[in-house]
Formats: sequence, structure tokens, C-alpha cells
Amino acid sequence: MWHLAIALDELWEGDLVSVRIGGQKVMLFRVPGGEVRAYHAACPHQATDLTEGELEGNRLTCAAHHWTFDLASGCGINPADAFLIRYPVSIRGQHVFVAVPVVARTA
Repeated sequence: MWHLAIALDELWEGDLVSVRIGGQKVMLFRVPGGEVRAYHAACPHQATDLTEGELEGNRLTCAAHHWTFDLASGCGINPADAFLIRYPVSIRGQHVFVAVPVVARTA
């Protein structure tokens, strides 16, 4: 299901922005050149909030244990076998939409 995430002009090239979609925290990153990437904002190591990490260019380093990811691809740099959960992105007019799966909640 597609969800409106943000206006395109609110996300500059090289910027990282977090939004809440369907109860999940999602990171939006605009790759130099203009493409937008969307990732689940939890580190695959111990689910630390990646938006608290350090961004240098395309490289995001988790604040907790210093795992490092390339936000252009979602692939791990350190460790190399790690990866971020990536969500599909659609640009419609001047808005960014993200397809985030619905998470079933248990009582």
C-alpha cells in the first residue's frame, strides 16, 4: 500500500529525513542525482534507531555499534554482509510516496 511520505522539496540531495508511516519509522534519503531511497529506520544489528547515526555523504553509521551502510544501495559497508530493508518509492508530481507493508498488531 502506498503512503504519502513527504513533499519532494522538503528532501534535498544528500539529506536524510525520518517520517512515520503506518506506525513505522522510515528513513528517506535523496541520493546525489535526485533519486529517493526509503529504508526501515532500525539497524539490522540490534534495531537501534538509525536516524540517530552519523551521515557522511552516502554513508550512514549507526550510533550504537558503528555498523555502516551505503544509503545509495542499502548495502552494508561494515559488515559487508548486512543490508537495510528497502521500501519502494514513487514520485508523483511533487510528492514522495512509499510502499510500506502493514504490520499486524496483536492484542
